[in-house]
Amino acid sequence: MTTAIYAGSFDPITRGHEDLIRRSLAFVDRLIVAVAINTTKQPLFSVEERMAFVAVATGDDARVEVRQFKGLLVDFAHEVGATLSIRGLRAVADFEYEYQMALMNRYLRTELETIFMVPSIDLTYVSSSIVREVARFGGDTSGLVHPVVAKALRDRFAPR
Repeated sequence: MTTAIYAGSFDPITRGHEDLIRRSLAFVDRLIVAVAINTTKQPLFSVEERMAFVAVATGDDARVEVRQFKGLLVDFAHEVGATLSIRGLRAVADFEYEYQMALMNRYLRTELETIFMVPSIDLTYVSSSIVREVARFGGDTSGLVHPVVAKALRDRFAPR
């Protein structure tokens, strides 16, 4: 049984993330969507909210599990028995950082392979940071995120 991890902050999960999750299920038996607790970032949503959004966005597919993790991805992968790390590349600019991380992960744990995936063409421009920015200024995020996430963004940025 092949287990993969798709790790990220998912703040919030976007249609681009959903696309990679759905397509990765074509070649893995089990996918753990690992919501990172990053102490150097100030997330818009709590880890619990982000995990709930991922769960709603991925539906009831028994092959998808949502977990949180803190620390090194390679340690978490070992803990859950994952041999693959799924990483998304939207643009060439993403490659250098992701390549360095993949090499470091291989150095730390040789049995963890990294698979780079590109998003569907219509989702290439979508990122969590852009979605947050659009929402912050009252823009329509309905085509960029799951409806539950769009509502949470509207509520978070509603004038008070």
